[in-house]
Amino acid sequence: MPGRFQQTISRSTSVKGFGLFTNADVCVTFQPAGENHGIVFQRVDLPGQPKIKACITNIAAEERRTKLVDGSASVEMVEHVLAALAGLQIDNCLVQVDAPELPGCDGSALPYAAALLDGEPVAQRAKRETLVLKDDHVIEDDNAIISASPYFSGLRISYDLNYGTDSVIPAQLADFSIDPVTFVSGIASARTFVLEQEIAYLRSRGYGEKVSTSDLLVYGENGPVDNELRAHNECARHKLLDCLGDLSLCGCDVQGHIRAFRSGHRHNHLLARLVYDLARNKTTAVERAA
Repeated sequence: MPGRFQQTISRSTSVKGFGLFTNADVCVTFQPAGENHGIVFQRVDLPGQPKIKACITNIAAEERRTKLVDGSASVEMVEHVLAALAGLQIDNCLVQVDAPELPGCDGSALPYAAALLDGEPVAQRAKRETLVLKDDHVIEDDNAIISASPYFSGLRISYDLNYGTDSVIPAQLADFSIDPVTFVSGIASARTFVLEQEIAYLRSRGYGEKVSTSDLLVYGENGPVDNELRAHNECARHKLLDCLGDLSLCGCDVQGHIRAFRSGHRHNHLLARLVYDLARNKTTAVERAA
């Protein structure tokens, strides 16, 4: 990973759908971008078409998803898009969206990965910055733990999902070293999941009016409702996918081993902030590689 060249896409490509939370029809278009541009969202439906950089400094509190805000403009449910971009090592892209929320698609990052691959990723001349973790860092919050430790090569993420013996979702582990091939074959297709008993609460708040059991994994007492798992540990894989997308908000590649237990977006954001601060403070815990 250290020293790789930055990448963008060769041509624009789009994905259409609706927001899982806002229910709004939406089209997202990925546009090529120059070196050191980073990942930037653009709300083309708003006056002035404001841009929002995908950076941890633009994070906003929101339940069950990742939301970015810059001034009066915001965009949410960005984690699956960010995971697809990070998993495919696409560093520079203008992501144009005509609604406040990215499409939920089938609850996974696979439609985004397919669109980005159709856009033909291409190497650029500038090097991508990599942060090599040299020390252990741990974030604990209630029953959740997420840590970042040194690792010999690249980025490895391990997600331990265990909601206890009373949960209808069985304990499971997902553990992957992240690269584009592994992301597409083993991570991108993992879908968002929710308990059947939570659906009524979410809809009482106006969420998920268009969502059916084909749009995500709904767990009932006997497992997924009207659906089949894509992997025995699909839920853990999806939590790992979310972690990858949220971690990309630190703005660079990370060489290290991320271990997560029962963590969610808020914990991922704390991790991304920690790595971002380590890099900006030039602490000895991080080695810069270019």
